[in-house]
Amino acid sequence: MERSRGPRTDARGTQGVARYAARVLETARIDDLDVVILYRPTGPQELELVRVSAMKRWPPRLDEQPIFYPVTNERYAREIAERWNVADSGAGFVTRFAVRADAVARYAVQTVGAGHHSELWIPAEELEALNDAIVGDIEVIAAFTRDSGVGP
Repeated sequence: MERSRGPRTDARGTQGVARYAARVLETARIDDLDVVILYRPTGPQELELVRVSAMKRWPPRLDEQPIFYPVTNERYAREIAERWNVADSGAGFVTRFAVRADAVARYAVQTVGAGHHSELWIPAEELEALNDAIVGDIEVIAAFTRDSGVGP
């Protein structure tokens, strides 16, 4: 897999948004497909549902979850997993997954705090289409618990 930070465009064609997205989205080529690498902090319940899908799909959102929020970088995903998921459920995991670039190009990158706090906002009703655009497996790249701190 070749990784780079390359030019991205959004559905509106806004050059400023496209330049910003190019700086924050990690891109790669997998099997001759242009992909964007995304991260998702998750707790044990959601991760179990991902495992049921053989690490291929994110579960449907609950009624009180109208948006699916993958984040654009590992640093931010680790912060959320360690600070929020561990506090809420005793464990937090950082996942990484690749999505066809054309499937995420329509979503503007949202910055929700510090400069590295960037994410995509995927409406719940569009999650199945995003799942269909995942290339390869959803990988667990870090785990945090109350007892052990950082894990593999």
